[in-house]
Amino acid sequence: MMTQPKFKMILNLAILVACSTSVFAANGASGAANPAPSGSGASVVGKVKFTGQAPQPAKLSMNADPSCAKLHPGPVMSQDFVSGSDNTLGNVIVFISDGLAGRTFDVPAEAVTFEQKGCEYAPHVVALRANQKLKMVNSDNTTHNIHPLPANNREWNKAEPAGTTMEESFPREEIAIPVKCNVHPWMKSYVAVFKHPYFAVTGKDGSFQLPNLPPGEYTVEAWHEKLGTMTQKITVAAGETKALDFTFKAH
Repeated sequence: MMTQPKFKMILNLAILVACSTSVFAANGASGAANPAPSGSGASVVGKVKFTGQAPQPAKLSMNADPSCAKLHPGPVMSQDFVSGSDNTLGNVIVFISDGLAGRTFDVPAEAVTFEQKGCEYAPHVVALRANQKLKMVNSDNTTHNIHPLPANNREWNKAEPAGTTMEESFPREEIAIPVKCNVHPWMKSYVAVFKHPYFAVTGKDGSFQLPNLPPGEYTVEAWHEKLGTMTQKITVAAGETKALDFTFKAH
């Protein structure tokens, strides 16, 4: 028959094992530390606008390819200066240009889609990560050509038949790579390549957001194909939302 002291010792040992097992399960089988609490990342939010007289967009002629021209019953305008109400500015790349030295980030597995539709590139300005796949889709009934002209990446020039899809990537950061179509000279676009995830391209309303930014000091840059670049320095604390606007001067 088991004595009372021996019984208590076995019972305490069982409780200790059970508690240890519960702690191990809560932390995960790998024993890794719990993830950082949510809300520790900062956000930079704002709008891009312009002052002065907005340039008139150029009218594009697609008459060289009747299959393109018939897709547009009305005039087609260039996308190099897209603005909204209250002088907001679209197609502006806003990104962290300094302050992330020494940090590395995983490359997203999903591709970014770059479409040829209506004999135009869509979007006009596309941004992605270095080594992330750029999925190029030809949604038109005519052959297109994609010809990036990089300064810091390999140049390539590929024809894409109607209704097909292909993929490419850029291994090095570069803002921004001009893209043209040798078949249809009015087709122009830009591709921005980043080694980090802190970038955005403004829509017609000019708004942008850079979320989940680690606390620190940064240089934020805004790039527009016609109006050039602007930079501002900021300091953000954990969980802070920092307002930051850019105003370009139209010539």
